[in-house]
Amino acid sequence: MLRVHGVHAAHEMPGVRGALPQPIAPAPRPRAFLPAVLLAAATAAAAGAAPITVTTDARSIRPGELVVFTIGVPDGTDHVTVRAFDRDVPATRLDNGAWRALVGIDVGVRPRRYRVEISAEGGDGPAATLSYPLPVASRTFPTRRLRVDPDFVNPPAGQLDRILREAKELNGLWERAAEAPWRTGPFVRPVPGPANSAFGTRSIFNGEERSRHSGGDFRAATGTPVRAPGGGRVALADDLYFSGRTVVIDHGLGLFSLLAHLSEIDVTAGDVIEAGDTVGRTGATGRVTGPHLHWAVRVNGARVDPLSVLAVLGPAR
Repeated sequence: MLRVHGVHAAHEMPGVRGALPQPIAPAPRPRAFLPAVLLAAATAAAAGAAPITVTTDARSIRPGELVVFTIGVPDGTDHVTVRAFDRDVPATRLDNGAWRALVGIDVGVRPRRYRVEISAEGGDGPAATLSYPLPVASRTFPTRRLRVDPDFVNPPAGQLDRILREAKELNGLWERAAEAPWRTGPFVRPVPGPANSAFGTRSIFNGEERSRHSGGDFRAATGTPVRAPGGGRVALADDLYFSGRTVVIDHGLGLFSLLAHLSEIDVTAGDVIEAGDTVGRTGATGRVTGPHLHWAVRVNGARVDPLSVLAVLGPAR
């Protein structure tokens, strides 16, 4: 795990208001520490502007990873704005006065140096801002070849309206995340088995290339209880064409879990649940080659490896 520190102050910049003051579980202390420290410098826009300080926790800084920003702000700050990868990222105040934001590096992001823009505002004083460097390293993904029902590679014309409707519904969910976390506490594995399909793998179904595998597949016999990886609100519980019986959980701060191919669903949309609550049972519904759990994560629209979420927000070991 990588922990990076930076400090800074600067000038005014517009943004969206941060989330309500309700903490998500603080990222645990790194279980593996890479000695990398970045110091960024900026100039105060007005005399007396206090600096912003930043600590980041991540398994690595590569496509498909979650980066947790813990932001120290000047006294009197009442809202913090964060912008990364051309998207506004919600921030929430922690009990200790710092702020927390979750930045997802999408699997399709090209390796290069990016900037995360942070602004802290409050009272009548000048805003403190920070342009924080985020150098994204390259990542190589494998290729997998699978044989599935041909209707799940080239769907029948009669299913196209359903597929488009379901895709639109899911895309709309990612834009309606709760700004504040729904529940506190560490994230947990939804099933005990290991992941057996790598995130980001290029998928070739019946000889035809399709989109990247944007989640992790976990071995589990049909009927295995599936636990909520984290607390939140059930945003969707339905039978979808490609993912079969599916549960989507809004954890807040732009973080969503999608749990797919279930044989049974034990929750309904709108339920508020805790980490570890049973939401369904594993199965082989939708586009599959056998029973397993598919767990996908979105972080403010970015497709992120669920194992990176466990590495940063999971229990210390």
